[in-house]
Amino acid sequence: MEQDQILSSVKDRELIEKRRNQMIKGAITLFKEKGFHRTTTREIAKESGFSIGTLYEYIRTKEDVLFLVCDSIYHQVRDRLEAKIDLRNPSIDNFTEVVRSYFFLMDEMQEEVLIMYQEVKSLNKDTQDYVLQKERDMVGMLERLIVTCLPGEITKQDAELLANNIFIQGQMWGFRRWMLQKQFTLEEYVNRQIHFLLRGLAIETTSDKN
Repeated sequence: MEQDQILSSVKDRELIEKRRNQMIKGAITLFKEKGFHRTTTREIAKESGFSIGTLYEYIRTKEDVLFLVCDSIYHQVRDRLEAKIDLRNPSIDNFTEVVRSYFFLMDEMQEEVLIMYQEVKSLNKDTQDYVLQKERDMVGMLERLIVTCLPGEITKQDAELLANNIFIQGQMWGFRRWMLQKQFTLEEYVNRQIHFLLRGLAIETTSDKN
């Protein structure tokens, strides 16, 4: 299921994107406050700045709005990572730059990410499968970055595990920021996570040689 498969009676693609972005922002505000099930489409329309009739010109169901929120997360992460990844000149510096960019994006999108994990169970199975596949695709981007940028031979299994670790470390700031920010600024958190990540890789490389 792709976003353009959500039926719309409007044919202007720029207008569709504009209105759906308004819906995403409005829905995030309401889902955070009330949850998916207690939020009505009428409330989403009002929060988005248009009528319920206009809302149904761009979607079919409330579930479509939740799908748009989840899909938006994937596309923003994909675009941010692709903009930073330089596979023609792979290096440790590029690796850390991409990881840093991902961590900061997860801070910017923490509300969207929290809502996605809280409410994805409300989507039908086909849409759940789509969202979960998009998550696997994001981890896959990190995995390719690891294989390309890190020196030495890294097995596919290790690269996959490391990519999942980075993926969750980025989201952890959003999930546990209420506690972590008592001890760290975002910059400090990111720096320490990257420090431990690189140190762990160095320790593993050293032990492999012994």
